[in-house]
Amino acid sequence: MNIYTRTGDEGMTSLKGGRVPKDHLRVEAYGQLDELNAFVGVALTHAAEDSYAELREQLQNIQHELFDCGSDLAFAEDKLGKVTYKVTEELVLRLERWIDEHNAANVELRRFILPGGSALASALHVCRTVCRRAERHVVSLARSEEINPYAQQYVNRLSDYFFVAARRANGLLQVQDVEYARSAVVFSRKEKKE
Repeated sequence: MNIYTRTGDEGMTSLKGGRVPKDHLRVEAYGQLDELNAFVGVALTHAAEDSYAELREQLQNIQHELFDCGSDLAFAEDKLGKVTYKVTEELVLRLERWIDEHNAANVELRRFILPGGSALASALHVCRTVCRRAERHVVSLARSEEINPYAQQYVNRLSDYFFVAARRANGLLQVQDVEYARSAVVFSRKEKKE
């Protein structure tokens, strides 16, 4: 396999079904997801503790699914409507289950917290912020071209996942989240109506 092809020397790259400039919205969106995937890989290097086994397995799944999201965004316009997407509603719903499970296990949150704590939590907070940036690019793309709506939903849920997973990583090592000193009370658990 040749690593360099010289086909991009003029600033163009290939999508599935056509070529576009390297700064095209599609390329930017899936490039942001690729960067996020690299940061998830960094987070995994901090997840060797036995207590992190569940988080480690989830993060490994997420890495594969980020490739799926990027693949779903990498179709040229003339291929849209003729493709089978990889990211489905099932993946979005599974992320929601993971979020709910971690959130239920976390200490109640009342104020904003500072990113940090354990090494894994810190890395997951970086993933959260990179994910939000990636989502902004996916949203920009969705405003101008057709995309898989589940890919956009997945990326939106994923940043929430990284937030609760970071808190869970701290909790598993009994590291307290540090509240932002000037934060008002902004979160409260919703009371379930009987």
